[in-house]
Amino acid sequence: MRLACLLLLALVSLSSPALAVTMDGHIHPAEWRGALHITDFRQTQPLTGKPATLPTEAWVLATPQGLAVAFRCTQPPGVPRSTEQVQRDFEDPVDRVNLIVDFNGDGRTGYNFTVSYSGGVYDAVVTNESDFNKDWDGLWQSAVSHDAQGWTAEILVPWYTAPMRHGHDGKRIVGLYLDRVVAATGERDAWPVASYQRARFLSDFRRVKLAQYHQSLLAVTPYVSGVYDNVHGRSRLTEGADIFWKPNGQFQLTATLNPDFGEVESDDLVVNFGATETYYSDKRPFFTENQGIFDFGLLDDNSQLVYTRRVGGPADDGHGVSSINGAVKLNGSVGGTSYGLLAADEAGADGRRFSAARLVHDFGTQSLGLMLTDVDHPWLGRDARVIGIDDHWHPTARVTVAANVVGSDIAQDGRHARGSGATLLVDADHGGGWREQWAAMHFNRGLQVNDFGYLARNDLNYAHWEVRKRDTDLPADSIYNSHDWHVRVDALDDTRGLNLRRQFRVLRDSSLRNGATEEVQLNVNSAAWDDLLTRGHGALFLPPTFDLFYKYITPRHGALAYKLVAESLSGGLAGNRSVGYDVEFIPTFYLGDSFNLYAGPYYEHQPDWLVWQHDNLIGRFDEHTLELLAGFDWSIGSRQELRMKLEGLGLDAHIRGAYRVAANGRAVASNDPVGNLGVRNMGLQVRYRYQLAPLSYLYVVYARGGYVMDDYVQDSGVRNMFEQSFSLRNDEQLLVKLDYRFDI
Repeated sequence: MRLACLLLLALVSLSSPALAVTMDGHIHPAEWRGALHITDFRQTQPLTGKPATLPTEAWVLATPQGLAVAFRCTQPPGVPRSTEQVQRDFEDPVDRVNLIVDFNGDGRTGYNFTVSYSGGVYDAVVTNESDFNKDWDGLWQSAVSHDAQGWTAEILVPWYTAPMRHGHDGKRIVGLYLDRVVAATGERDAWPVASYQRARFLSDFRRVKLAQYHQSLLAVTPYVSGVYDNVHGRSRLTEGADIFWKPNGQFQLTATLNPDFGEVESDDLVVNFGATETYYSDKRPFFTENQGIFDFGLLDDNSQLVYTRRVGGPADDGHGVSSINGAVKLNGSVGGTSYGLLAADEAGADGRRFSAARLVHDFGTQSLGLMLTDVDHPWLGRDARVIGIDDHWHPTARVTVAANVVGSDIAQDGRHARGSGATLLVDADHGGGWREQWAAMHFNRGLQVNDFGYLARNDLNYAHWEVRKRDTDLPADSIYNSHDWHVRVDALDDTRGLNLRRQFRVLRDSSLRNGATEEVQLNVNSAAWDDLLTRGHGALFLPPTFDLFYKYITPRHGALAYKLVAESLSGGLAGNRSVGYDVEFIPTFYLGDSFNLYAGPYYEHQPDWLVWQHDNLIGRFDEHTLELLAGFDWSIGSRQELRMKLEGLGLDAHIRGAYRVAANGRAVASNDPVGNLGVRNMGLQVRYRYQLAPLSYLYVVYARGGYVMDDYVQDSGVRNMFEQSFSLRNDEQLLVKLDYRFDI
């Protein structure tokens, strides 16, 4: 009897798929028995659809532990390999493989998992067909191995990674996309032939039926951080926790208590004298987890109805930033409907209460969504409510239509202010590399979404028509692999018909045979009005302008890689009679595979720079900016890293004259006193990170910086302002932070 049982067990093991895959970077045939085997990888960069130059194979297998995927990448000794170590969420042009999973198979949200040749990882959330957001850090496994003929990568993505609908009859349908990038040539080979260069990306994934498994997760990540302020001689200790409870794919809860405001991350230096707000991304784990469903854009750059940097942002009383008592987020699905609920509460009398609700229903070729947000400002006596409805429709295999309407209701001091807006985007793929796009936006003067969202401006009517042509049939001796041409005409008015812009744009986005990328863009603008410069004190009429932009980025060749950005542009009261420029050159030097150092300058000259002073008074300046961007990344083994980032900036602007904006929109010379303008800005961060366990880290961070604006600078010169920036010490602190994830 015992022998019969052993024989039966042996037969079952031979005929059944493996139930577990060991993540060791080696493809063991017994583990991958029964997997979907993929060999038809085709070129998508350049987007020719031709068979891959170098063979790539992949295996896809649903296991109780998660979705397992293996890549075998043939890369013989004659093809250079990018062996350098890369940081998490790297953007370096290195050898890598990508897995993107649409767990619901509806083309709404994808999760991107990337592994480099050296074992570095990148993860992101993909929404709106091809918008990648790398702020999210997921918990997944990977392993890499190498040999003389190529390299192998294995990936395991747990089923609790994302909310997903319930399957049927023990099966679920997911959307899959796999690709492999060869850094030495820039070639990208994918299965299926889908590309983010097309109107559709997520929707073009291959739908695959997999065995359905369920996983649950209960994880608590407490943190404690201590900060010593060396400027004021004081210290503080804070603690908090993130909680993740995912009993199944149809219901997931995330909560946070007293989260930090990304203290171990550093934003780039920005000097903004414009009328629109600077947009910043968010790396706090609570606000990046399961955030994709809350993506509700308004076509305008970075626009969102839920901009999570508002939570814990500048306090309503104007003193510092708000601290967060706690926040909670629910995600899940019922049938074909996905939902998300978000609530956050700030501390103190000046704290706000944020809430958002999101529903999306999938109808097959169409999905319809609803978003509601509410922000209560007790300090200001203000309550801001916003509602949005969005629709994504694929009427044919080649046409995509996206539309939304949004309305706001702001109650303050017993009065209501209401506004509305709408957007429309139609994208058509005509085949043969031709693509056409129409876009339109309308936001009236009363629309206000920035209590919780982000919109650069309201009071506009905008429309554009764009045609694109992809050229991959280039001569064999050309240095280029492909060109993507974009030609656009657009018009922007305010809602009263004032001409704010008429623009003609030509853009060429190219890939080179040496793995580099190149971008050239020309914008030609007609004479138009600027209604934002004086902050509501009259629109200024400006002459025609142009902007010519160039960017070139190389992968590593030997010990060097670099980025070059150059721009020539006109502007100000002189228009095309006054031409400025800016240049950025950032070389990166590789001292071995685990250490790289970068340092390079940025220089800008605007001979006719307009800066608002007060009411309808503007200053006209001859502006020079000099900036240094430098740092290093050192991977100390597989668990430790040390990185330094330094930015120093000096701006020197000499006054050319003061002007008032007259009632007819013309600039009239004025005797109002306006002096020279100078800015010094510096940021330094040295960060050590030790990985204790997955998503568990010890940080030691030294940071120093400062910002000074001088109303009057007497012949200081941009070089002097730049050199003085490194002596700034408005802030100097040492932070030690420990967070550890406990899976319960």
